[in-house]
Amino acid sequence: MDSYYTFNNIDKAAADFLKSADGHKVLAFHGEMGAGKTTFIKAICRQLHVINSVSSPTYSIINQYTASNGQPVYHLDLYRIKDEEEAVLAGVEECFYSGNYCLVEWPEKTPALLPEDTLHCYLSDSGNNERKLQIKM
Repeated sequence: MDSYYTFNNIDKAAADFLKSADGHKVLAFHGEMGAGKTTFIKAICRQLHVINSVSSPTYSIINQYTASNGQPVYHLDLYRIKDEEEAVLAGVEECFYSGNYCLVEWPEKTPALLPEDTLHCYLSDSGNNERKLQIKM
């Protein structure tokens, strides 16, 4: 599965993205610093009807939110993780295999820990106030 989108309406892009995610729960977001990963994850959380304030878990590593249906939604930022052992100790595997949505920034820090069916999303700035999103299985 390879898909490409260019968007400037982030909420519509997030809704379309979730429809195309086809039931995948672990969503890994790749992109340079400032590519819009956290902003896009906030839009996805709006689509999932998260009732909490969504913010980057840069220092906490894992934020747990609650959707309006009571289900947890995990948001991980692995930027500060030194190695996979530290990630395991932080509890990332429990999130990955929980069966709940798990939105992961900087997944390249823990490639061996990600489930096989992780959906990889590559965000980049395409200019003119637009972002490009590439989705790979």
